[in-house]
Amino acid sequence: MQPVRDADGRRYLLVKRSAESSLVRDPATGEERHLPNGELEPEGESPLAAAAGALPEGTRNAVLACRDERALGLLVEFADRGALSVRTLLDAYDLCESDLHGLLAEFRAAGLLAETTVAGERGYEPTEAALSAVERLRG
Repeated sequence: MQPVRDADGRRYLLVKRSAESSLVRDPATGEERHLPNGELEPEGESPLAAAAGALPEGTRNAVLACRDERALGLLVEFADRGALSVRTLLDAYDLCESDLHGLLAEFRAAGLLAETTVAGERGYEPTEAALSAVERLRG
């Protein structure tokens, strides 16, 4: 499948092309329809990246930032507990300091955590994007 855009800029995945029209799928809804070939422009993006692009940005960022169950669990803990100091995180969870700081950096880069102060110590709090993503993942 190849990502394409129609004349109005809507993104589709090309399912099948014939001489005059193409069968395309809307990655957000899964709906398929035929459009004239003259209305479609190819995109250089990977079809899998285009399909992933149909997910809400916050959810997509959370999934990409959580490389394993421990990372996902840490994100869920932030969503449930709110702001936590680095000291609390090191005491409460089975992560070494290096692994913890690596995850915190990835979550910050993904827009899932923000630095804060907790009881006078350096800490982190979940962003709205993190809270929304965990809520969606819990379904």
